[in-house]
Amino acid sequence: MGFFFTGYTAQTVLAFIALVAVLIILNEVTRRSKIASIICYGVLPAIILIGIIAGFISSPSTKTWFGTVKTFSALAGVWGFLIIRYTKAGNTKFANYFPVAILAINIIEAITRDIEVFNTYKTMTVDEAGLTMLGGPWNVMNAIAGVFLLLTLTGWVGIKVSNTKSKDMVWADQLWFWILAYDFWNVAYCYNCISTRAMYSGVSLIVACTIAEFVFKKGVWLQHRAQTLALFGMFSLAFDYSANPMFGIEASMNPKAWTVLSAIALIVNFAVFVYEIYVICKYKRNPLKDEMYTHLKAYDANLKANNL
Repeated sequence: MGFFFTGYTAQTVLAFIALVAVLIILNEVTRRSKIASIICYGVLPAIILIGIIAGFISSPSTKTWFGTVKTFSALAGVWGFLIIRYTKAGNTKFANYFPVAILAINIIEAITRDIEVFNTYKTMTVDEAGLTMLGGPWNVMNAIAGVFLLLTLTGWVGIKVSNTKSKDMVWADQLWFWILAYDFWNVAYCYNCISTRAMYSGVSLIVACTIAEFVFKKGVWLQHRAQTLALFGMFSLAFDYSANPMFGIEASMNPKAWTVLSAIALIVNFAVFVYEIYVICKYKRNPLKDEMYTHLKAYDANLKANNL
């Protein structure tokens, strides 16, 4: 039995790898093609929404408000980013403020859910979506980590469109340490609040967008994140994947594991916050007006990757 997860078999491990690969491939295809993006993020979700309203589609993710809201907020982000990338809005303040607003809203949604789980599930309970839930101090720790994550959102004033064929939305100030802090926080959130399906709704998504950022295209993490989240959200709304034995890796439901993961997320996010304060003091930068990390090589690498 694993400390964090159980259910590892050759079949489930291969299914996990396949899921990550499909997310990365679809992200790359839609990143490079406006037509593919319109079909994937416009036509397909419209069909899914009609199916949900008509009652033809009913997966566990449609049973609670969060699954549907999270999917369509991710899609709203994708469409906002497409507008920035392919219209004149990319040269306006919309390109600066919309991305940080949609990301902050998504983080706040998750913080709210962590607190909701803490207040609601005093004993281990299976909710209406089939998720095994237990509130505890881990929810509070991760909610605090989420607050630090919000406080370390910087450099949105420098968001711009790449000078490449794919016309990506570049947030050069969103560097590897913030991305990793987000990764730990988000995996901990999924482990706390979507525990039964955390390997897929959390780990697989984080692995996919992180690989997309560090292997395929630097400087566009938020675009990768929104697209892979939207893709997986539509998949989870349309199909009850958790009923398939191929997707049988589940959280261990061990309170010690919940505690350890949330503690790591809190420590890492606090460390990034402390570094931000250090940069503010040393370089006299304003996080509401300036890009914070222009002195780092990783910032220059993000610009170079996008011909900026």
